[in-house]
Amino acid sequence: MEQQDQRNFIIFMVIAVVVLFGYQSLVLEPEAKRREAIQEQTRVEQEIQAEVNPPMERAATVSEALQRDERIIFDNPKLDGSIRLQGALIDDLNMKEHFETVEREKEVRLFRPEAVDSAYYASWFWIGEQNRPVANLGVTWELVEGGQLTPATPITLRYEGAGVQIDRRISVDEDYLFTFSDTIINPGDQPRYLRPYGAILRHGESGEFLDAVTPGASKDRGLVHLGEVAILDGKLEKRGYSKLEKGNGITETSTEGGWVGLTDKYWLSALVPDQGQDFQTNFERRSRVDGAIMEVRTIGTELVVPAGGSVTSVNRLFAGAKTIDVVRKYETELGIPRFVDAIDWGMFYFLTKPFFFALLWLQGKIGSFGLAILAFTVLVKVVLFPLYNRSYAAMAKMKKLQEPMKEIQERFAADPQRKQQEIMKLYRDEKANPVAGCLPILMTMPIFFALYKLLFVTIEMRHESFLWLQDLSAPDPTAIGNLFGLLPFAAESVKSIPLLGVIIGIGILPILYGVSMFALQSLSTPPPDPMQRRIIMLLPVVFTFVFGGLAGGLVMYWVWNNVLSIGQQYVIMRRNGVETEFDKFIAKRFGGAKNSA
Repeated sequence: MEQQDQRNFIIFMVIAVVVLFGYQSLVLEPEAKRREAIQEQTRVEQEIQAEVNPPMERAATVSEALQRDERIIFDNPKLDGSIRLQGALIDDLNMKEHFETVEREKEVRLFRPEAVDSAYYASWFWIGEQNRPVANLGVTWELVEGGQLTPATPITLRYEGAGVQIDRRISVDEDYLFTFSDTIINPGDQPRYLRPYGAILRHGESGEFLDAVTPGASKDRGLVHLGEVAILDGKLEKRGYSKLEKGNGITETSTEGGWVGLTDKYWLSALVPDQGQDFQTNFERRSRVDGAIMEVRTIGTELVVPAGGSVTSVNRLFAGAKTIDVVRKYETELGIPRFVDAIDWGMFYFLTKPFFFALLWLQGKIGSFGLAILAFTVLVKVVLFPLYNRSYAAMAKMKKLQEPMKEIQERFAADPQRKQQEIMKLYRDEKANPVAGCLPILMTMPIFFALYKLLFVTIEMRHESFLWLQDLSAPDPTAIGNLFGLLPFAAESVKSIPLLGVIIGIGILPILYGVSMFALQSLSTPPPDPMQRRIIMLLPVVFTFVFGGLAGGLVMYWVWNNVLSIGQQYVIMRRNGVETEFDKFIAKRFGGAKNSA
């Protein structure tokens, strides 16, 4: 081997060894340690659950289940319920301001005891050395201070066991946040090592437990995120219930604070660990003789409790409605990172958020969300006024060119290339742009989707009434089949009729939308192709049925937007000397009468 070749070979071998060992130490070894840590964590959690979460005897009703255990009542302006002393478990929680239906007869129950179907509960626990449970679901706490838990009267529970004493002070604020302040006292002569362990558990299949909280909620899948949601190291993480039912949850470590929980459309339960400590989050779905269980958990940093000393750890639990002013308050005042993102703002979040704050401001000034939507529509039109003006002026110019274009098409029918050249020349001479009229549509589509998301997912719109709409977040409740309420049977029964209900179940607002869309189309230049014209004329009918299933507030926005657009476009076309279909209709109906007179 030549000397040059030997040197190259040595250099190659040195580089190969460096790359090999570098890859081993920087990639393979950390990945192996991570897998071992996850496997160990899973083993630990399985051991914990085997001890703390055995099956229990079923109860026929929630009331029966609540009577089985010793409990502490809690009550604040927005919540009421009770804490089970066994496990210090929050498993009985109702929301006093939110009801299952617009009739406001039954409060929404978020948490349900373990002994009933679709159980849903949460708390904070402790694990010690060698990952053995110290205070878990199976231990019973003693009430040592306080009576009923209210914002003004916290309670203190105590548990003594496993060589430690834990004094737990539980407080609740005016909204939806419980704070667990645990002081671990070590009376022994050796230090103890403990970690806080938070858990949210939900029993059954997702369709069942979603409907148990809010009837019909399982039908909203695909339109809004339902499942696990978390902020870890400042990043938003999501897993839908369909993935969770396959066991694919979030398994990560956060070193910069955060939170993790389970979200429905309007409701959230979230574990908020001490924001100054690292924590691991994990998910497990397991089978039990009484059904499947989903568990979201966090395990905090190990705390050293010195011999004869004590350590205090503060962790929180959110359980309630995702009201914007509440989640924003917790984000700004308590430093819970990105807590407003518990609300699913959608892909157009950069529009949805400011739109929502604008609607809230308008609602505060006007006093009605319905009027706020109408006022917001006007604001959007004002902002886009220059764009619409240019677009409608271009459309008016195109409408004026209908006759010259028709003449060109007839003259050069046998020569498509020449016909296209003459049409383009006509556009250049008249400074007309055939695609300029599409710009408003391109601008309004993101606005449409943002408003759709806004009206669909924000709880502030839920059960808000306006005119005949009982709920702005629900479809129009009227129907053709009962003559919009004149006949003595409910619109819902009409809409439930197979196939026929789709047609005769259409309400007032979708019909108004179809009419307004047809009127708006009549002001535009129809396409030259007969087939395209027929398709365009069918669109108002198609969209009438599409909009029949959308939120009433959204359809109301679109109808009002069409009405404003019709007025604006008509004025612009008349200024440009264009006779619209409306003018032709008036001339035909009333002009003829004058002529005959």
